Amino acid sequence: MKTAFFLCTVTATFLAVSAFLVLQPGYQVGDKVMDFSLKNVDEKTISLGSDKTAKGYVLVFTCNTCPVAQAYEQRVIDLDKQFASKGYPVIAINANDGQLSPGDSYEAMKKRSADKKYGFPYLIDETQQVAKTFGATHTPTVFVVQRQGSDFIIKYIGAIDNNAQDGGQASQKYVQNAVNELLAGQPVAVPTAKAIGCGIKWKKA
Repeated sequence: MKTAFFLCTVTATFLAVSAFLVLQPGYQVGDKVMDFSLKNVDEKTISLGSDKTAKGYVLVFTCNTCPVAQAYEQRVIDLDKQFASKGYPVIAINANDGQLSPGDSYEAMKKRSADKKYGFPYLIDETQQVAKTFGATHTPTVFVVQRQGSDFIIKYIGAIDNNAQDGGQASQKYVQNAVNELLAGQPVAVPTAKAIGCGIKWKKA
């Protein structure tokens, strides 16, 4: 199992680098995020401005099928449970092409959300434009954004923590630390951390 996980990680890293070479670099820490509207698994449209009480969001580009995303799934659920009530809910976004990856189709997303009892939106980025705008190349990748007036500013980009296989053994909980620092009115000490995962399945040209 560990060997298979390692091989997937190595392959995913190569694909992520390959994808990065053909995409725009996307947002950087400190950039203002352009709002977007995507369809949730409940058929409703969600945007960053939908929740007027949110202080920010933990945006997670993820999917159903990547072993690394699956390994982090419970940690994403836990982040929402920890921070949604404090003003930083999770929004998960799946940009994989459902034709190339049938396990990431909209219907499969609905089932996954229901089966795992997601308490947060799970949005389909059908055109993949949001992922490209952000510069997401693989899953899972997190963007923590903070509301400043009517704008949302990126404060953290990268991995959830530094142990993909076992969150209990992670010595650096990047996203948790970043949100706690923002809630305390402090700058994020580690604003970026390299994320590993599977390359986003881009639509064929």
